Amino acid sequence: MVQRPLGNHHHGPDTLLVTSDATSDAISDAISDATYDAVSGTKALHELIGRARVVLWDFDGPVCRLFAGHSARRVARALVEWLEGQGLRGLLEDGERDTADPHVVLRAVDRRHPGSDLLTELEEHLTRHELRAVSSAMPTAFADPLIRTWAAVGVRLAVATNNSPRGVRAYLDGRGLADCFPYIYGRTADLHLLKPHPHCLHLALNATGAAPEEALMIGDTATDFQAAATAGVPFLGYARNLRKEKRLREAGATTVVNSLEPVLDAVRRRDRAAGAP
Repeated sequence: MVQRPLGNHHHGPDTLLVTSDATSDAISDAISDATYDAVSGTKALHELIGRARVVLWDFDGPVCRLFAGHSARRVARALVEWLEGQGLRGLLEDGERDTADPHVVLRAVDRRHPGSDLLTELEEHLTRHELRAVSSAMPTAFADPLIRTWAAVGVRLAVATNNSPRGVRAYLDGRGLADCFPYIYGRTADLHLLKPHPHCLHLALNATGAAPEEALMIGDTATDFQAAATAGVPFLGYARNLRKEKRLREAGATTVVNSLEPVLDAVRRRDRAAGAP
């Protein structure tokens, strides 16, 4: 099943609905989501949560599916078409022109024209698309209550993402979660600092005053894992389907969940245990 985008005004329980505008990629993911039901490393999960004093969240994936209603493939295509409109079709290779990932286009231009006005304009185009995507973003199941529970028990939260911090703030404001995230570190003009570079993780650690071993990174991509490993931060993988789990495990992630529900349960158990006489 595919979750219905809830928009920014919704604060009630998430509901499930197959959307009429699902792309072939979304349908494939939905099939995987419906059949994939495994949580690996329960003991390791509880140990990770028990040590965490700070939790660093990737945004698109663990918190929400940003492009659920505003296809990432269409955004990537829009960036390519904008470059072609500038007479720069030859700037990209075939695989880069056909990508479903807008960041592939952005990184390609960064490699060939780092620090250029062209790159600044292209990044701003991507940011605008991300801001438009916020209204149809799909909250990740159990993310909202997990975020609120962790914040309520005194664990400090930060976002460390390759998305625009403007889009992140807009989404969190709309979900009533902004107060839970005093620290948001996202894409800047220095695109070479995107994950897998650990720059945004270092910023979050410095802001929270946490040592790497006191933190936990939640991410859904190999670059999330690589950034956490470089920074020395323990990592919890979130994989909503088998394809994403395979990529995380190939990157080296050992503790992976397909749902945030067991994470929420573990946080609640930890809080009850801490409050026991």
